[in-house]
Amino acid sequence: MNLETAKERINELSKQIERHNYNYYILAQPTISDFDFDLLMNELLTLEKQYPELIMSNSPSQRVGGDLTKTFQSFPHTFPMLSLSNSYNKSEITDFIDRAQRIIGEDITTVCELKFDGVAISLKYENGELIRALTRGDGMQGDDVTTNVRTIRSIPLKLHGDFPQSFEIRGEILMPRNSFNTINAEREAAEQQLFANPRNAVAGTIKLQDSKIVAQRKLDCFLYYLMIDENKNPFKTHYESLEAAKKWGFKISEHIAICKDTNAIFEYINDWEVKRKNLPYDTDGIVIKINDFEQQKTLGFTAKSPRWAIAYKFKAEEVQTKLLSIDFQVGRLGTITPVANLEPVQLAGTIVKRATLHNADFIQQLDLHYGDTVNVEKGGEIIPKITAVNLSFREKNSKEVHFVAFCPACRTKLVRTEGEAAWYCPNFESCPPQVKGRIEHFISRKAMNIESLGEGRIEVLYDNNLIRNYADLYDLTYEKLLGLEKIISVDTPLDLFGTERVKKISFQDKTSSNIIEAIRQSKNTPFERVLFALGIRFVGETVAKILAKHFGNIDAIDKATIEELVEVNEIGEKIASSVRLFFENNENQVLIERLRKAGLQFESTQQETTKESPITGKNIVVSGTFEHFSRDEIKLLIENLGGKNVGSISSKTDYVVAGENMGPAKNEKANKLNVPILTETEFLELIGYKSNK
Repeated sequence: MNLETAKERINELSKQIERHNYNYYILAQPTISDFDFDLLMNELLTLEKQYPELIMSNSPSQRVGGDLTKTFQSFPHTFPMLSLSNSYNKSEITDFIDRAQRIIGEDITTVCELKFDGVAISLKYENGELIRALTRGDGMQGDDVTTNVRTIRSIPLKLHGDFPQSFEIRGEILMPRNSFNTINAEREAAEQQLFANPRNAVAGTIKLQDSKIVAQRKLDCFLYYLMIDENKNPFKTHYESLEAAKKWGFKISEHIAICKDTNAIFEYINDWEVKRKNLPYDTDGIVIKINDFEQQKTLGFTAKSPRWAIAYKFKAEEVQTKLLSIDFQVGRLGTITPVANLEPVQLAGTIVKRATLHNADFIQQLDLHYGDTVNVEKGGEIIPKITAVNLSFREKNSKEVHFVAFCPACRTKLVRTEGEAAWYCPNFESCPPQVKGRIEHFISRKAMNIESLGEGRIEVLYDNNLIRNYADLYDLTYEKLLGLEKIISVDTPLDLFGTERVKKISFQDKTSSNIIEAIRQSKNTPFERVLFALGIRFVGETVAKILAKHFGNIDAIDKATIEELVEVNEIGEKIASSVRLFFENNENQVLIERLRKAGLQFESTQQETTKESPITGKNIVVSGTFEHFSRDEIKLLIENLGGKNVGSISSKTDYVVAGENMGPAKNEKANKLNVPILTETEFLELIGYKSNK
């Protein structure tokens, strides 16, 4: 066989195998026996081995794995990969629908789908071929796991039909229960630690370095949201886009329903709360999405989630066990959290021996006593929590649980802010768990990412009086670290009966060198992550990015008033007050100056200085679709000219830039408040934009 003949045969085999994969994994209608399928695959593998120059990136042979990935490179998402808001009762669903209809000003139709319990994935296709698969990551960028994803048979490597040239599609990678049980049986036989549940197994599998092992674990994937540039999207509804994606080769759930009112939504929820237990994979709720894409655009997004979708979580599995004792833990911000120690019990696939008790009010409402038999469930099927006490098992003379009055770590009298449920230790500067907690937050992966300092090493440095705040990290030297050691206790999920396990933490030559180098490298961390690392209350990753982008540097944030902070999109009074409180603290000012002298980044490198423009400082709402620019490009123009993009129309709005299909509710509100409405052309004239064409 010559090269040309081999090429033709490889192409023919590839088409046959992909067709059989589609029939088997997508349609669940195999048209060939496993034996005959294996013959085709073996022939393809033999030819590709003989002619390696003919191996294509989208060849079916690539699904068997074999490539090694030592690091997973991060890439930005074209569209932010946000999480859904969760609800646990039907009244919240009713509120969601009522709020959406009020904003849109017209009737809405929703799409109900099963909420798969796996790992979210974003797939990018160009010219019908899979080119990249990213995990959710922080929502703005994710890890490239394309090599591993190619091994999943239900994810098409090459599409068929009339598909867009470029698009992304979001979905959930999951592990069927049969695969999960098989893997755990193999791990048990090999005396390896078992996976807690299918979701954990998927999370561990998708980041394995050996794609051959990934292929053997028989992962599956349902796709549930198509993302195309709004100016090129040929579909008017979400349901229509999924029907098209199914024709292109994607595995779309067959259990999708269009619902025209809340009664239909609740009927779907009630139906699947029972039927889901018969599915071959895990689900943990229902996702409700507004069907119409234009209505989705009108509703928009918060910093963390879309306003056009919500997840209803099924009631969690519940068990009974005995309360043994309570630990009162001190968080990095001084919050005292009571944690119950329980008799170990199996719950939703894991062994539970600790559960949250939230706060003092919660303990009082439960009328909790030591030794009580309590009901435990997993909140959102993730975090164990006590929900009730079985009084029929209460022992006589049992001791009532009282919340502590003094900090369990430093004995400072606790305080409680009016209107808040939590008690705090006010000893911010020297309470050991707070100090260590702030430093651990500072070095965490999403903050300064000083990985070498993990695994209990902060505790060793603190106990040896080498650090008392995060600025002290930059005074450490190799000589100070070398030779330090300590034995610490380790609590593991498999430690079912509370047996104490210990681990020796030691600072040898290589460890000490790595730590000093990691600290040095952290000086290159971008400003928004430095801001997040400072540990300002209520300033998470997203808020830190918003503040960094808006103000550009630490000094501008320091000088900003509460009123100026509140004017920033997504920043409310609670966050603004917390930011002011942080910068008004002299200790924090000293720390910032020390970090500045150490060489940390306190200015955004992406900040662009712009001249005064007609829209500098103006609050602008962008709505609808445009002829010459996408909505994101219009928003970028506004930001670069010093304007402020805001999500909703109010008396503070200066302009509305309106394209086609702007929602009637927004139009009515703008007119009612006398807010000027500009067309795309009028907006471009206002800013003096001149095309280079």
